[in-house]
Amino acid sequence: MKKRKAIDEPREDLTFRLRRGTQRIMSRYAKLVGQKFNSSDFEVVKVDVKILGLPIPFQGYRIVHISDIHYGQWISADRLKGVIGLINQQKPDIVAITGDFVSYSDKNIEDLIPALKEIHARDATVAVLGNHDYWVSAKRVRSILSESSIIELNNDVYTVNRKGFDLYVAGVDSTTLDKNQLDKVLQKLPPNGPTILLVHEPDFADISAETKRFSLQLSGHSHGGQFVIPKLGTPFRIDGFKKYPLGRYQVGEMVQYTNRGLGTNAFWIRINCAPEITVIDLQPLSI
Repeated sequence: MKKRKAIDEPREDLTFRLRRGTQRIMSRYAKLVGQKFNSSDFEVVKVDVKILGLPIPFQGYRIVHISDIHYGQWISADRLKGVIGLINQQKPDIVAITGDFVSYSDKNIEDLIPALKEIHARDATVAVLGNHDYWVSAKRVRSILSESSIIELNNDVYTVNRKGFDLYVAGVDSTTLDKNQLDKVLQKLPPNGPTILLVHEPDFADISAETKRFSLQLSGHSHGGQFVIPKLGTPFRIDGFKKYPLGRYQVGEMVQYTNRGLGTNAFWIRINCAPEITVIDLQPLSI
């Protein structure tokens, strides 16, 4: 599959317009039958990650990670509000969102704001954009994040300080759209110190791990394939998640974690692949 040109204009090819039409039809049907939140539809997955050199003040530091909201499809306003409630129950130090806030249509996407504003994290909510955010309207998604007090890490770095010690949270922009500038991120980072990397597409882990500068990469993009065969994984792997489609992987010295996402693609079905809220607790690694 060829990469699309790195442009900022919304996508308007035939395939995208057909999927947008499918989204609108499904959304109308969903309004008739209801799209109410049910906590049993979602899985809260708890993960411990040990990080070499993690300062003691960050022991137990909690990251809540979500991805691929794809608002306006299966994720409705009521479902998103419920998800935010589940996030807040985890008492996060920081919330990380790895892209695809929207799907194929820009209709009513500003309705994301009231829900996203209700995220309560001790330090911050940080995010990167995904390919669908660019394909619909990166400008409008960025405005939504700004109004929701979410910090976009557009090839940038956010620093958390605890008792004089730093933890770095970096973000690389969508690799599908060739927006990633890892060199720019590395220039902003000090030579040492524990660093978490957010990037929408998980297979970027092969590149980021080579730098030996990141302890953990958080990604989405795949939706876990939306169909998982027990003990075998998902048969659906395309560009961006051929190697690391769901869950935890060790890539060199770095842990890669791929969240299964909250929403779906144009097909509103998941089999053995529940929408995921990941709760990551950091622990020091002793050698």
